[in-house]
Amino acid sequence: MPPPTHPHPLASLLAGVARTISGVRVRWVDCVPAATQRIYFANHSSHLDAVVLWAALPPDARDRTSPVAGKDYWGESALRRYLSDRVFHALLINRQPTGSERSLANARTTITHLVDAVDAGRSLIVFPEGTRGSGEDVASFKSGIYHLAKERPQVELVPAYLENLNRILPKGEFLPVPLLSSATFGPPMKIEPGEDRHAFLDRARHAVCRLRPS
Repeated sequence: MPPPTHPHPLASLLAGVARTISGVRVRWVDCVPAATQRIYFANHSSHLDAVVLWAALPPDARDRTSPVAGKDYWGESALRRYLSDRVFHALLINRQPTGSERSLANARTTITHLVDAVDAGRSLIVFPEGTRGSGEDVASFKSGIYHLAKERPQVELVPAYLENLNRILPKGEFLPVPLLSSATFGPPMKIEPGEDRHAFLDRARHAVCRLRPS
């Protein structure tokens, strides 16, 4: 793996701020935190998700991990664009294409960009539901993570479950509510030989759901 992107001077500070604001408790279940190249995938219920999951990683892993996030939110202002590009090294994707052909072309372009990032040595954070949910349940996974796993089957896929972030920063709100949250990482998985899309997506979703604290 090539050396990690040089961390921005604000990276450690913002990681600490994110962990403090979210009160996140990080757990690793049958998985060891490491700088190994991985694709982390998690449930999605808040704009805080990508930042908190990124902040929950150990520094050596965080320095080489890029969240995949929506351009409609992170590209909305100069500050968000700066943070996503210079601090988080995020990959911004267009989640609002129009028309079926544009949607298909956009999906193909997105997968190409993600594969290029993996080939450059980056780990990724992805949210296979595609959009934020209510936090009460995990929606069916979109097929992007399947195609990414098919393209680069040697890369570990690490499920994660984020709890309570939807209450800390509810949809439409700008100021966080002081509550506790958790980020639970589970055992790595890979796509199985001959595994079809539906079976893989069901297995990946179950891997996330089973990490939900009881």
